[in-house]
Amino acid sequence: MATSLPSSAFVGCPSSLKPPSHLHLCKSHPNALTINAKIREIFMPALSSTMTEGKIVSWIKSEGEKLQKGESVVVVESDKADMDVETFYDGYLAAIMVEDGGVAAVGSAIALLAETEEEIPEAKSKASGSTGKTVIDQVPSPQSEKKTLIDQPPVVQSETLIDKANSSPAVSVSSEHPASEGGKRVVATPYAKKLAKELKVELGSITGSGPMGRIVAKDVEEAASSSSSSSSAAPVPVISQAKPATSSFASQASVVGGTSAVFTTMQGAVSRNMMESLSVPAFRVGYTITTDALDALYKKIKSKGVTMTALVAKATALALVKHPVVNASCKDGKSFTYNNNINIAVAVAMDGGLITPVLQDADKIDIYTLSRKWKELVDKARAKLLQPQEYSTGTFTLSNLGMFGVDRFDAILPPGTGAIMAVGASQPTVIATEDGRIGVKSQMQVNVTADHRIIYGADLASFLQTLAKLIEDPKDLTL
Repeated sequence: MATSLPSSAFVGCPSSLKPPSHLHLCKSHPNALTINAKIREIFMPALSSTMTEGKIVSWIKSEGEKLQKGESVVVVESDKADMDVETFYDGYLAAIMVEDGGVAAVGSAIALLAETEEEIPEAKSKASGSTGKTVIDQVPSPQSEKKTLIDQPPVVQSETLIDKANSSPAVSVSSEHPASEGGKRVVATPYAKKLAKELKVELGSITGSGPMGRIVAKDVEEAASSSSSSSSAAPVPVISQAKPATSSFASQASVVGGTSAVFTTMQGAVSRNMMESLSVPAFRVGYTITTDALDALYKKIKSKGVTMTALVAKATALALVKHPVVNASCKDGKSFTYNNNINIAVAVAMDGGLITPVLQDADKIDIYTLSRKWKELVDKARAKLLQPQEYSTGTFTLSNLGMFGVDRFDAILPPGTGAIMAVGASQPTVIATEDGRIGVKSQMQVNVTADHRIIYGADLASFLQTLAKLIEDPKDLTL
């Protein structure tokens, strides 16, 4: 299910990607004249500061439908999530210029809004007469259809009359809604569509329980269960929406060798971030930490909903309190900032990429609340409901492959942050004790990658010593 954006969110002005504090209509749009108009242009918004193009997941409204200000019109996929986008004006959805599955550059026209029914034919004429340069024609690849999840402010309608000579083009990828039956528009979340295909459920036969009747995964599962129980055939397995997501690269065993696939929106964003990280002079420091005491604490409070991820995040946050430079960030190469908050971003593998939900103020929140918050964030991430502040405000990042048995690895530094810590698996290790005897203790390897412009080797060494003390004597983690 997509997330509805308030009409006060920042607009996707093509000339600049501004944060939500810039609340203004885009009056510098290249396809518009500054005239009080009755036919308004709806163009692709900037849903994040890194977004350059967006994909139309589904149109909630059909051509000719009357719209009211604040009503959701279209679901747009950016590099992190799916978002419901609202209209800023009353009127009629006169012409859809980019159909479901189409990709458009930020700032390019995706539809026209007419003030009255009489103006709909004129708007359709303008749409059909536009020439396309800013809309990207893209047919969804099998890989993009497979993804179950992936990153936010609304569709902007410029308060201007459209200049036919400069108006943005329309590229239709499909003339029929992916979830339509007999020409009737049926709106469903991307995950619900995927689930319906896997469970062989007709979306047209389902009554949606989501916002404005949208079909969500739960509706498909219930329909599949009902169909299974009333049929004499073998029951159809119901796939839980909460099942762990796996990397798209690890779940493509059926892909034919030699084929190529276009990056998904999320993979494209990850690629750009990784290329940007190469410009940062990074270095790495490793450390071995004994986890026997932490493991014992986890077993003791696990029944209360505490997760190991929350415990490691809490320990990291408390260590950062004593070493603020490791929590700092350098964005312009000329200065750096000591961040006011300690926000721990934790990398989560998704089908088609990864995302980093953020545990905000992790040093100030008790371990039980922190664990509940982490579960909520993961659920929202997999349902594509994360808000920008829930994935873009991290000041320090954790990447944990220990759950896969990986004992050590190096992580790539996310742009705009000072450090990221790679956490390996805790494993029984034969060691020499302080009294010269041989013993067995559980130990894990952590490797920190840091921006050497602001963080030095001694800074990381001191930070890791503090972190080790907190994990090896974890009584402070439950305070």
